[in-house]
This record gives sequence, C-alpha cells and structure tokens, in this order.
Amino acid sequence: MSLAVAFQMDPIEGIDIDADSSFALALEAQDRGHALFHYLPDDLSLKDGRVLATARPLQVRREYGNHGTLGAPQRLDLAGVDVVMLRQDPPFDMAYITTTYLLEQIHPKTLVVNDPTAVRNAPEKLFVTHFAALMPPTLVTRSETEIAAFRAEHADVIVKPLFGNGGAGVFHITPADENLNSLVEMFLQQHREPLIVQKYLPAIRQGDKRIILVDGKAVGALNRVPAAGEARSNLHVGGTAEKSPLDARDREICAAIGPSLRRQGLIFVGIDVIGGHLTEINVTSPTGIQEITRFDNTPVASLVWDAVERRCKEGPPD
Repeated sequence: MSLAVAFQMDPIEGIDIDADSSFALALEAQDRGHALFHYLPDDLSLKDGRVLATARPLQVRREYGNHGTLGAPQRLDLAGVDVVMLRQDPPFDMAYITTTYLLEQIHPKTLVVNDPTAVRNAPEKLFVTHFAALMPPTLVTRSETEIAAFRAEHADVIVKPLFGNGGAGVFHITPADENLNSLVEMFLQQHREPLIVQKYLPAIRQGDKRIILVDGKAVGALNRVPAAGEARSNLHVGGTAEKSPLDARDREICAAIGPSLRRQGLIFVGIDVIGGHLTEINVTSPTGIQEITRFDNTPVASLVWDAVERRCKEGPPD
C-alpha cells in the first residue's frame, strides 16, 4: 500500500529529531513507501467547498542539521490525498478548532488522524472528565467561591489553565501557600475560560507516566520524573524520562477508555497517569514515541502506521 500523506504540523526545521513524534511518524511512513507532504496550519484554506493546502513534498532523514528537505510549494487538494496527520502543537484555541472544522469536510474519505471532530470534542483536560472514577478529585470552574471550598476540602492542590499545554501555567498550591487568591484573580483576568483545580498527588515525585494507546490499545509507556523543586514533569521543563512497564492499574485504565478512543477515531493517543490516577488524555499532538521505542524496543511509529493503513483499507469502525 502506497499512500499520499500530508502532515499538518509546526515548521519541520525546528523539530528535535531525537524526541519529536511527528518526525518518527514521518520517517516510518517514508520507509513504507508513502509520499509525504508538509504544510503549516496557516497554509490551510477552504474555497468553494474544497479544502486546500499550500504544501511542499517532504523527505526526512535521521541526520542532525539535515533532517528534512522540502520541495517546491504546490496547491494540494486534501480530498485527493489518502491521509492527513493532524499534528500541530497546541494551544488548543479557536485557530486550532477552526482547522478541525475545515478538515472534517474531507474526513473520513481522506483519513484524518486523529478524527478532527473527535479532537475538537476532546480537549485534554475536559475529555478526561468523562472518566471521573479514574481521576483524582477535580474541579472545573471560574467561581472563586468553589475554588476556595475545594482548597479547604483538599488543602494541597494543583491549579492550571483549562486549555494550557506543556506544563505552562501549572501551579502547586501547598496548604501554607497564601497566593491562591491572587493567582486565581490573575487567571480570571487573563482568561475567559474556567480553571482546572485538582487534588495534589504526592506520587508525582515518583513520576508522571505517559502511556501511548494505538487504536484504543496500550502499546507502551515511559515515566517522566520532575526535577528537584519542580511540580511539573514535562521533559522540556527539566523532567527526566525513565523506562516504565505497564502495571495492572495502567491496563485497567486503558481497558476502560480504549473502546471510546477507538470508536471516536482517536488512533494515536497519549494519556497521563500519576499514582494510579488518570489526569489527562492527549489527542492533539501526543509525544513519547521515540522515548518508548528506545526504552522497550517497541516500534510505536510502526504500530501507528499499521493502524492507519488498516483504517485506510477497512474504513472507520462501526
């Protein structure tokens, strides 16, 4: 099977070829003989019912400083390609949401990964609330009264923006911390959206486990341990990646959410688990492929493409 694959993602020039999951997916697709194209979200247009992108043919290689070659720009009708990989990084804002409205006009005849309607309906910190029994105590609100009551109940809490990403704007408010009211005021002045407040999980000191699911099935995990004095485990803010097997609780969580992911066309998903609690379901631009492959020799990118090719042959599941 030879497919035409368009990657909607951030600039190829700036990626880290040792960590970027989109690069790993592109390299695997190329190795399988698929033709690759690259375009930025700003290059997407809707004209007279056609979804168009100013795209460039792409070749990738695992060479530092020479990892990608882009051909001449061309106007690409996305209804004429086989797969669009929706891989630009958040923030999940109206610009991001607009791309999902455009791409749903070609999906599923052109397979969009992940399904754009499901992506729009599944922002990381809200989609997870459909599985509340698996989560730590969580509050989503703009009410200062509700936040104060939640803090009084749980004492030690995490406060973060509802549509943030990459650990940006995440605060650990300890029982003795006097800054909660000021922090909430600042958030509410800067954002129209609610905040999310969660009970602090001390198990974060042992790490935040990222688990990758492909077509609803867990395929591997890594543990991200925060640096000393840091409440965030994200690798780009100093977290350390460690090998981490899937345990019984991880498999229980994945079994509970997997059928819903598959049913919605969420082929490539990363979930976050802290101390046996599900905290986020990442569907926009999940990371972790390369680290898991290095730790466990699990060919995650290959498994993703197996699922994509299967969907192209069979169509979406019932």
